[in-house]
Amino acid sequence: MVDFTEPWKRRIAGELNVLLAEAGAAAATAAVDSVSLTAELPPRPEMGDLGFPLFAYAKLLRKGPPQIAALLAQRLAAGTDGGAIGTVSAEGPYLNVRLDRAKAAGAILEETLTKPVGRPGKLSMSRIMVEFSSPNTNKPLHLGHLRNDILGESLSRILAASGAEVRKVCIINDRGIHICKSMLAYKEQGGGKTPESEGIKSDHFVGDWYVIFSRQLKEETETLMRERGLKKEDAEAAAPVLARAQELLRKWEAGDGETRALWKTMNGWTIAGMKATYERTGISFDQYYFESETYLKGKEEILAGLDKGIFYKAADGAVMVDLEAEKLDKKILLRGDGTSIYITQDIGLAIYRNRDWPFDRLVYVVGSEQQYHFKVLFTILGKLGFDWAKNLYHLSYGMVNLPEGKMKSREGTVVDADDLLDSLRDMALEEIREKEREEAVGNPAETAEKIALGALHYFLLSVSPSKDMLFNPTESLSFNGNTGPYLQYMGARISSMLRKAGNSDKAADDAGTAGTNSGPKPDYSLLVSDPEWELLKVLADYDNAVLMAAENMDPSLMGTYLYSLSKAFSRFYHDCPILQAENPELAAARLDLSRAVLRVLKDAFNLVCIPFLETM
Repeated sequence: MVDFTEPWKRRIAGELNVLLAEAGAAAATAAVDSVSLTAELPPRPEMGDLGFPLFAYAKLLRKGPPQIAALLAQRLAAGTDGGAIGTVSAEGPYLNVRLDRAKAAGAILEETLTKPVGRPGKLSMSRIMVEFSSPNTNKPLHLGHLRNDILGESLSRILAASGAEVRKVCIINDRGIHICKSMLAYKEQGGGKTPESEGIKSDHFVGDWYVIFSRQLKEETETLMRERGLKKEDAEAAAPVLARAQELLRKWEAGDGETRALWKTMNGWTIAGMKATYERTGISFDQYYFESETYLKGKEEILAGLDKGIFYKAADGAVMVDLEAEKLDKKILLRGDGTSIYITQDIGLAIYRNRDWPFDRLVYVVGSEQQYHFKVLFTILGKLGFDWAKNLYHLSYGMVNLPEGKMKSREGTVVDADDLLDSLRDMALEEIREKEREEAVGNPAETAEKIALGALHYFLLSVSPSKDMLFNPTESLSFNGNTGPYLQYMGARISSMLRKAGNSDKAADDAGTAGTNSGPKPDYSLLVSDPEWELLKVLADYDNAVLMAAENMDPSLMGTYLYSLSKAFSRFYHDCPILQAENPELAAARLDLSRAVLRVLKDAFNLVCIPFLETM
């Protein structure tokens, strides 16, 4: 949006260069570029709106920063504005700028109401691939996946809003011993049951068999520990049910027809259920990759690296890489029998993806427990000579738990995504009924679903990805404080006010459309009170907020911005009469300010996957 900082940077840089020239030829060679100037927010609003520290120029000018600030204030006060609106003052070593509120208000609202918002465009020409979700096909999506999914989806939208061409991809882990565990339990105890015959969502149906297997393995392990005196890990390794699952994996790898048919059926059930959950939560992908199709990739890349001397062969025949210089130890890449390990597959898949869709950057949204893995992966790809390896990024996020404690999928205590959403929806629906708002919202069940999604997504994005978090369903649904429903209510409140005023908010959705006021012409120069000014400044910062979230790979910054905008609007709404303003021109201006807030809210909601509600 409107950048009031850059014109002042140009003016200040110009005056600094004059001072440098006056100080002598040597100093003049150190010309100041406006880019090198930094702007800060003064610690107190009464000091101004922008502050420029001048410590860096003291040595060159042989003057103290306060002297430089005073000189610049004197010179700038006498000069032309050059597009830099406002006045300057010296505050110790800082040159502070107080913007002209009357002029700035018009510029901000004109920009916000007629041009695309939240589109800084700084990442234009960049191709960024984002991998997220990465589910296993032995169980449904759970709360941990929900945090992963919303981080990946929101980041992708933020990057696209910043101008990047984004490709969202998902690797589905559909092979391995964990898949065979569900298959074995169903094969031995399923009796021909299907999701349809049991009336169970298909991915939940498969997940139930994984829990059944895990319980059987636990029982056999405890029996072996008790009867043979084995340690837990030895007893589990010797359990007959685990041996049968491993045999099923060997049959799958050998291409056994019956085993492959069962695998295809059960994977089909899980994937269909997962895609239904993705659709429900607004998550989408441009391409799916399947481990069963990619797990052999990478082996030839490792062997090629061995021939080039990048890797070496150990005494047992294993191919290894020495990363001790990078403080990452030594790492096996191929076992002595020539088979791949997990990192081998990731090496091959990264190379395959780049050939499939050449990217400038690849972002992996994966839990923080895999930090070491990705450091090793990125280092190896760099050693193999792939220049794009330096642009790989691990968006590491912390665990998400419930107040009851840590989730454990093997014990069946995981909170399934669908069950959690159902619970949140039912709680929201009960709130609607208690407040007797069924008729007002139109479709209570649909509204409750949107409130549930807003509560969930905002709560999961409300803290920095790197931090562990505790998800409290009741807190997330509160209509007070820093929550999704509070933000949704703010949007509904503005929509209601605009309807009451007969001031359509359609222009708040269409760039290039002027306001729809049919009454008095708004006078934006009247918007000079503190609450109005603080709200205008937050609006003007929207493009920067989107850019910061993109550059820092941190969607939580959008949550911070949304809450700041909502708080600023709440103060404005409380302190500044809108429909009952003292004159028609001011009322029209405040209505346009409200429409501008609504437009930004809607756009930001989309970036963080919060459904917008016109009525609550």
